[in-house]
Amino acid sequence: MSSTSTSSAVWTAPSFERRENAPSGAERDSLEHFLDWHRESLLWKCGGLTGEQLASRPLPSTTLSLLGLVRHMALVERWWFRMRFLGRDELEEIFTTDEDPDGDFHNGTADSAEADFAVFHEEVELARQACAGHSLDETFQGRREILSLRWVYLHMIEEYARHLGHADLLREAIDGTTGE
Repeated sequence: MSSTSTSSAVWTAPSFERRENAPSGAERDSLEHFLDWHRESLLWKCGGLTGEQLASRPLPSTTLSLLGLVRHMALVERWWFRMRFLGRDELEEIFTTDEDPDGDFHNGTADSAEADFAVFHEEVELARQACAGHSLDETFQGRREILSLRWVYLHMIEEYARHLGHADLLREAIDGTTGE
């Protein structure tokens, strides 16, 4: 194993503290809070694991890994907030190719974990910036219908919620840790 692989393989995802999940106030504040709580929950569920653990596929019934979920959610953040809502056609999907459309899920490795987490953090920040100054009622053309920024927030909350269930099962299979 090369020294690069060794140093990357021992990288450990930082422990992460989530904020209280008790939003109040305006609709926009509540949507942003719930989405951020879900983003934080994914990081929380990965906290303290090494790159090898994050890239592992501990359940025999699936090829999912926690790292694959992080990579997938980075792609989804880019796709919905910047590529679709802002119409940034010049952006390319990350972690996938035409030959491997599911590369986000299965191509992460212990060596890529730290960089993949950095991409996730960057995409979340860019998604926040994409929404700044835009109304929840602002619309864009979806594949078959007109969608709004409100719909994107709700869809992203749903997307995270679904994958957080997967993350619960993966984390428990890796080291027995359970959480809400």
